[in-house]
Amino acid sequence: MNPQAEELNQIIRKKNPAVYEMLSERGKNIFFPKKGILGQTAEAKGTRINATIGAATEDDGTPMRLETIASKVNLDPSLIFPYAPSFGRPDLRSKWKSMIYEKNPSLGETQISLPVVTNALTHGVSMAGYLFADAGDEVIVPDLFWGNYNLTLANGYGASLVKFNLFKNEQFDLDAFETTLNKGEIGKKILILNFPNNPTGYTPTEKEAAAIVSIIGKAAEKGNKIVCISDDAYFGLVYEEGIARESIFTALANLHENVLAVKLDGSTKEDYVWGFRVGFISYAIKGGDAELYGALESKTAGAIRGNISNAANISQSLMFAAYNSDEYPIQKQEKHQILQQRYNAVKEAVKDEKYQKYFKPLPFNSGYFMCIRLNDELDSEKVRQVLIEKYSIGIISLNGLLRLAYSAVAASDVKDLFEGIYKACEECC
Repeated sequence: MNPQAEELNQIIRKKNPAVYEMLSERGKNIFFPKKGILGQTAEAKGTRINATIGAATEDDGTPMRLETIASKVNLDPSLIFPYAPSFGRPDLRSKWKSMIYEKNPSLGETQISLPVVTNALTHGVSMAGYLFADAGDEVIVPDLFWGNYNLTLANGYGASLVKFNLFKNEQFDLDAFETTLNKGEIGKKILILNFPNNPTGYTPTEKEAAAIVSIIGKAAEKGNKIVCISDDAYFGLVYEEGIARESIFTALANLHENVLAVKLDGSTKEDYVWGFRVGFISYAIKGGDAELYGALESKTAGAIRGNISNAANISQSLMFAAYNSDEYPIQKQEKHQILQQRYNAVKEAVKDEKYQKYFKPLPFNSGYFMCIRLNDELDSEKVRQVLIEKYSIGIISLNGLLRLAYSAVAASDVKDLFEGIYKACEECC
């Protein structure tokens, strides 16, 4: 093991031995190199002649660039062309941390890590898998989950996805969740909670969220070491009263010394910049402090350094500028209202009782999506094909379910969407 990795491990073991036990073998061995080329480059910063970094400069010391590119972006070249740190831009990391507290006021004085920038959420899931999942480890997910977990965690790291039933009587199935979490021997547990959920567009009620946290706390009291990953890709897109508005990370952040809360979030869905690829990974645990979090941040940056080197500088700079604009909250509210209207249109459309002949909606209240479950005699893939060929409507087929991204459907088209599905079902019977 590299001495720099062991140095970080010693900090983690000293601060919280349970966190060390949660790390995968890769996680235990990874580190961010402070010596070698990176260390020497850091020491040379500010020198008159700097021939350390693998980038080119103009004679005046500014980044070398093509005007055909530079002219398209109204930012200082230093914010576009150079590498960003593997940890992410310090200004953006600090800003995002402050925004987490603003969006989740229940955090209060709870100390969390400084977010590390990832190449959006898929990369965040992958880095969480790198740090915590060994081959053969089980990762608990609901039976309706984002398919990319298979590629990143199962195919990528050899983990096994263990599913619990998501819904029971139109509510979050707390019994199934508790049974699955406590199944097997006491030890390391990894789970992913994705709210608003993809594909269903469901966020637990405030009461359900409190019950989920209580179940996790009781499992930790038994001696389980729990890595709880909060996939907050669609955070903030909630459309009903009584639904949990804060990330479940908030309640987990100071829950128990055996519960490491890992928050994956970012600009992608929250700020409608899907191609920018700006995400974050943050940590919190009861009793956590700057030294423990610093060690975890260094391991995360090391994993990123060895994976993609760093996330794009230009995207980080653009998001930092947006977050400091007075227009940002106004414009964000305007877009949220558009999605609210589309959600309302969907809620109204599914009230039509005739649809029950062929399908019914699963619970939904947030995010980008909703799902409908077809009656047993219908083939979801056949319905999908008919919708494309005869009605020019595109939806996603998921083993008996149809996932509808109403985020991409004008409110005025929602009724036509459901009428088309109804007619396609009629033809497929």
